[in-house]
Amino acid sequence: MTILSIDTSNYPLGVSLIEEDKVIGEYITYIKKNHSVRAMPAIEQLLKDCGIEAKDLTKVVVANGPGSYTGVRIGVTLAKTLAWSLGIPLIPVSSLATLASSGRYFTGYIVPLFDARRGQVYTGLYEFQGDQLICVEDDCNILLEEWVTKLKDINKDILFVGNDVVLHESMIKEVLGDQAKIAPFVSHNPRPSELAFIGSGLKETSAHEVLPNYIRMAEAEVKWLESQKKSE
Repeated sequence: MTILSIDTSNYPLGVSLIEEDKVIGEYITYIKKNHSVRAMPAIEQLLKDCGIEAKDLTKVVVANGPGSYTGVRIGVTLAKTLAWSLGIPLIPVSSLATLASSGRYFTGYIVPLFDARRGQVYTGLYEFQGDQLICVEDDCNILLEEWVTKLKDINKDILFVGNDVVLHESMIKEVLGDQAKIAPFVSHNPRPSELAFIGSGLKETSAHEVLPNYIRMAEAEVKWLESQKKSE
C-alpha cells in the first residue's frame, strides 16, 4: 500500500509518501508562494526522488479544510484529479486533525487552531487514546472568547497548536491560565506524513464524493446572499 498525501489548506505546503507504516518521503515548505503553481511539481519531484511512479499509488489522502479557501480548493481539486485519473480511492482528512496530530505525546486535550479573522478561529478538540487520534468536539468556526470560556469547564490540561496561536495567546492565557499549554514552535505546522497515516485508517471514498470543508461561507458568498435577500 503506497499512499500519497497532499496538504495545501493553509500557509505550509506539504506532500508525503508512505508505504504501510513507513515514511519514504516528505516535502514541506513554509514560504509565501502560490500553492497552485508549486503543488504538482512538488508531487512529481517527490515521486521521482522516491522511485515511485504514479501508477504505483494505491490511495490519495488530502487535507480538505478548514483553512484558506483558495488553499483548500487547490488541494482538493488536485487530489480529486489524481485519484480519478488513477482510479484509486481518495480519503479526506480534517486539516485541524492533521495539526492536532503533532500533539501525539501530550496526555491532555489538544486544540488545533487556525485564525479566521474578526476574533474567530477554526478549531476543534482532540485527544490521543493510545496511538489513535480521537475527535472529542467537532471542528467548528467560533469566536475565540466563546471557545476558551467553554474549554475552562474541562478538568484537563489543554495543548494549543498552530502558527496562529500566537495571535490569540494573551486571551487564551487570560481565560485558562496554567490549564493552557502552548506547543513548542516545531509542533505548530502539520506534517503531511501524519495526514497520510490518519487517512490510511479511514473509510475509503471515491474522488467524486470528496468536497472541501470550509465550515463557513466565504465573505463574497455571504455578501452575495445578503444582496439576494435585499432584492427579493
